[in-house]
Amino acid sequence: MMGQHSGNQDRLFYSFNLDTHVPADHLLRGIDRFLDLADLRQHLASFYSHTGRPSIDPELMVRMLLVGYCFGIRSERRLCEEVHLNLAYRWFCRLGLEDAVPDHSTFSKNRHGRFRDSDAFRQLFETVVERCIAEGLVGGEGFAIDASIIRADANRRRGISPATPIEWPAPEQRSRAVRDYLQALDEAEPIGATPKYVSMTDPAARWTAAPGCPAFYAYSTNYLVDVKLGVIVDVEATAAHRTEETEATKTMIERVEERHNLKPQRLIGDTAYGTGPMLEWMVEAKGIEPHVPVWEKFRRHDGTFLVSDFQWNDRANEYRCPHGQPLRSEWRAFSKPRHHVTLADTIVYRASQQACSTCPLKARCCPNTPTRHIARSLYEKSRVAARKVAETAAYRQSRKDRKKVEVLFAHLKRILKLDRLRLRGRRGARDEFLLAATAQNLRRMAKRWMQMTMIEPIGAT
Repeated sequence: MMGQHSGNQDRLFYSFNLDTHVPADHLLRGIDRFLDLADLRQHLASFYSHTGRPSIDPELMVRMLLVGYCFGIRSERRLCEEVHLNLAYRWFCRLGLEDAVPDHSTFSKNRHGRFRDSDAFRQLFETVVERCIAEGLVGGEGFAIDASIIRADANRRRGISPATPIEWPAPEQRSRAVRDYLQALDEAEPIGATPKYVSMTDPAARWTAAPGCPAFYAYSTNYLVDVKLGVIVDVEATAAHRTEETEATKTMIERVEERHNLKPQRLIGDTAYGTGPMLEWMVEAKGIEPHVPVWEKFRRHDGTFLVSDFQWNDRANEYRCPHGQPLRSEWRAFSKPRHHVTLADTIVYRASQQACSTCPLKARCCPNTPTRHIARSLYEKSRVAARKVAETAAYRQSRKDRKKVEVLFAHLKRILKLDRLRLRGRRGARDEFLLAATAQNLRRMAKRWMQMTMIEPIGAT
């Protein structure tokens, strides 16, 4: 006959230990080993009142948020449900079997309040980075830099051209993202070109497009990664614009040097970071070896002589063509000195028309123009240094090391499910990027520890 379950869930006393029900190979055990929130509590102490009813423990909220970002739970409402039902999540959050789980609205109230005012997520991220350094996961010799576009929480069909006068809602009716955007406009001039469209719900998001894809509103998450084991040493949220991404690099390099006493010998990046001003900053200002391709505005594909075929004479301030003729910025003295600097921060050097007209190499040099000219960048010295680095074996290794950043972006979008933001405004994007980078570093330490102890973590994919 069919058996009948005789269990009684209404018994008065029972013994239940959560620790015995969490597998030894669970990923959260490794994360818990390296997570220390003692400094965070001290950091937040001044933002809590000394009177009134006790608030929800900030450590509990941070642990729940880390669970969500570590396991790709994007909804805070669903996160509360998962923590309520999952024993491993309860154990990690220090919740007993009968302890109540906070309401999802609690996260929004604290995020836009004391967490954001105290910059708690930045504090949490840097605490985890310090732990990575202490565990020997950070070499500090080489850093890789890159940016990835993340969709903003903004309807791509609801945008206004900046040329059209924008009628913002009344101050009392403006959303938090709109208030932050207007405040930023009042404090400083925006970097970069004027966007094509401005979103009315998240105006700080940038209208952009990936190759072969329709345009959308987005932010960029910028990662500064140590190439030893792929630890994220800094992260910065910017608009999806190349100029802001390169400027964020300077901010992160200087911040890591100031807070963690780390200064790389080489910086690895793609062509976006190979502009003249950026190379000048790396070589001259910071003494960092640029392992980035030099951004060339003009390239010759008609088989004529390249700029590298011309010899530069720094003392004479002139080029020499393959035929030995000079190229100069000026061929006669002016009564009033001229700087000859163009709007593109270059100085144009031209050959003599008489010399070019009789030159036997004209067909291979300037077949379609009367004379040959070369636009020399004001930052050419740093560009030459970068070209010399590109010829070394270390540079070829750096091309392979740059993949460690791309792997992190793939993990961010596919495993952690951060392919679209939930929070609006640049500060909202910054909070999400900081928490995601913190989760990635914690997972890195946990998985490495489990591999060293010959334990394969559950949920490590």
